[in-house]
Amino acid sequence: MKIRKLVPEEYAKASALLHLAFPGSAYETELVETLHQNGKMVHEWVCIHINKIIAYIAFTNAYHGSAVCGLHLAPLAVKPEFQRQGIGSELLRFSLRQDVIKESTIFVVGKPRFYQKFGFEPCAMPLCPLDKNNAHFLSLRNSTSSQFTVGYEPEFRGR
Repeated sequence: MKIRKLVPEEYAKASALLHLAFPGSAYETELVETLHQNGKMVHEWVCIHINKIIAYIAFTNAYHGSAVCGLHLAPLAVKPEFQRQGIGSELLRFSLRQDVIKESTIFVVGKPRFYQKFGFEPCAMPLCPLDKNNAHFLSLRNSTSSQFTVGYEPEFRGR
């Protein structure tokens, strides 16, 4: 198993993985494809096993008004036959150690029980427009005390 940055020549393979990892939802696949098409800054890594992409993770900018205030982790995906083997956890640990990520505040909407294992904590501020009452909104290295609603790239609006 090898983890490395996703390259443009592999965008279609990453989309195929997202389609498999999120059956019944086209949102994640369309989100990532639209971010790529629009040339948005996305930090992406993949896990390779026998020359095939089996896991994917992405981070996009988080905003306080027009200023970048951190990164959003979304999506994290593992090919179904490789799920529940620790691959997603290893990919997340790897990405959190990367220079471009390790100094930033990270926000995620997800299962608190999973993300808390990596140091994420429930996030009271900022407010998340995608998660009513911030019930599944977590953050890492978040020192925000001012009240605002965190912004996402416009491509997230389809949700």
